Amino acid sequence: MWLSFTKTTLLNPNFNVWVGAANFQAVMANPAFRQTLLTTLVYVTACVVGSVGLGLLVALLLNGRFPGRAVARSLVTVPWAAPGIAVALIATWMFNPQFGILTRTLRAVGIDPGPNGVLDNPRLALAAVLATTIWQLVPFVSVVLLSALQGVPQELVEAAQVDGAGRWMTFRVVTWQVLKPTIGLVAVLMTIWSLRRFELIWLMTRGGPLGSTRTLVIDLYAQAFESKQLGTAAAVGMVGIVISLIVIIGARLVARAAAKEA
Repeated sequence: MWLSFTKTTLLNPNFNVWVGAANFQAVMANPAFRQTLLTTLVYVTACVVGSVGLGLLVALLLNGRFPGRAVARSLVTVPWAAPGIAVALIATWMFNPQFGILTRTLRAVGIDPGPNGVLDNPRLALAAVLATTIWQLVPFVSVVLLSALQGVPQELVEAAQVDGAGRWMTFRVVTWQVLKPTIGLVAVLMTIWSLRRFELIWLMTRGGPLGSTRTLVIDLYAQAFESKQLGTAAAVGMVGIVISLIVIIGARLVARAAAKEA
């Protein structure tokens, strides 16, 4: 916090000049930073909605009875267990402009990423990073929600079915009520983790092309270690902290209101 109110460079980090709110004013006045905020908002929202939505679907499927269920429950955790660097490298190979299987698949269905491939296409790079991120996050969400599903009282489910409720109605009035607190917690975790995610984005695109995948954390790193402006980087970091606090406080207020309503 103190560093964000000073002019400090990486070349001479022990020499600080107090500039007050000048770093924040410069950051907010920069159109590129406003684009970074928008990209961060899109990235975080898509990560939360995609991972929680698909994770709930996978959890519901794994909660059913089918042959090989134990093996499926074990295999679904593989993407989450894989190191982020390994996931980023594998995704980069799969999106290779010449030999990548995903690039060839896109071309086969009529989507041409251009000669430089998906990760160098400003229209497709963010979608590729999002798909990779969600693929890695879904296992964690599904395992947590699967654990919550184990706590759904079967007598309530059977009572609802006896009263003539269908699958959707049973899910809405019984299962969903049990899952809501867990989903709220998972959504907050996904939001915070998405705000601070660095290695996957940096290794896949380095925030490019043309800033299309430049999030707050990528901007912070670039300001500190490429532009050598530690004070400006600290100001960017403080903006991220404020956003995180707003998310946490908002989630607590929503949870408290839901508890009162219940």
